[in-house]
Amino acid sequence: MHHEPLSPARVRARRQQIANQIRAARIHANLTQERVALGAGIGLDSYNRIEQGHASPKLDTLICIADALGVPLSDLMREERPPLPREAQGPPSDPPGP
Repeated sequence: MHHEPLSPARVRARRQQIANQIRAARIHANLTQERVALGAGIGLDSYNRIEQGHASPKLDTLICIADALGVPLSDLMREERPPLPREAQGPPSDPPGP
């Protein structure tokens, strides 16, 4: 299966989605940026750039950030997709019976 390379705009959008998920996980865990950076073994400036979507971290760094946040790496990498248009969803399902 051959895929066309992602456009630079699509790569930036995915990087921003990952940054948003990192930020959301940090806030949910009630952690400061300093605490996550320290736990991940990276500098605060580097962490801040990652969380803002301005840096492209290595996989090892993402693994360390996920560990510092106490979440699986897959939670940070989950792709947000827009909902399907109504016509693509198919017919509504019947509610469960008694």
